Formats: sequence, structure tokens, C-alpha cells
Amino acid sequence: MIPAAVLAAILLLGMAAFQTSLALGAPLGAHVLGGRYPGTLPARLRAFSAVAAAILVGCALVILARAGAIGWSAGARGLLAPGSWTIAAFLALNTLGNLASKSRLERTVFAATTAALASLSVYVALS
Repeated sequence: MIPAAVLAAILLLGMAAFQTSLALGAPLGAHVLGGRYPGTLPARLRAFSAVAAAILVGCALVILARAGAIGWSAGARGLLAPGSWTIAAFLALNTLGNLASKSRLERTVFAATTAALASLSVYVALS
């Protein structure tokens, strides 16, 4: 189970890095949000990308902790199972959104990544 959690964490951190690049102004807007914003995202959406990056890092930590790969405070351990299931559900919904996108990158790479992450998260959540 730890290898699955580590793989999920690597993918989540990769997605966080991509969101961070968007937040910092990388001209990749054509590859997200259905390609509605070619170039750099507007400031408001860049702020959302920064928040998304932080959430993705948090998701990686929850998955790693649920698998026992990293420690977690005793008081919060009871949140790991429902947190893992919430992450899996969110990623499954995100996959559907990616598949419906007009952006080719979202339909292919991002949909495959979020589908794999949803599967890995379910596997870890079942532990």
C-alpha cells in the first residue's frame, strides 16, 4: 500500500507544481479550464491555482499518512479514512470534468492522471 500512496503523492505533487506554475503566471491557460484563457490566467484564476496547489499538497500528505508512510498527529488520525475517501471522490469527479473539457490536454493527460489518482486513493482509503 505504501508504494501506491507514494505514487499518488508524486502525481499529486506534480499537479501541484503545474498549478503553482499557473499561479505564477506561466502562459499555460490554453491547457486548463477548457482552454478559455490562452496565455496567462487572469489574476483571480491565478489565485485559485495557488489555492489548488496548496490543497493538492495537503491531499498528498493525507494519502501518505493514511498508508502509514508518514506520521500524523494522534488527534487527527480519525480524519484520515474519511479524508482519503473525500479525495478519491473529488478526483473521480475531476476526471469527469477533464473528460468533458474542450482542451485536448485536459481530456487526455489530466483525465488519465486524475483517474489513476482516484483509483490509487480508493486503494489507500480501503486500508
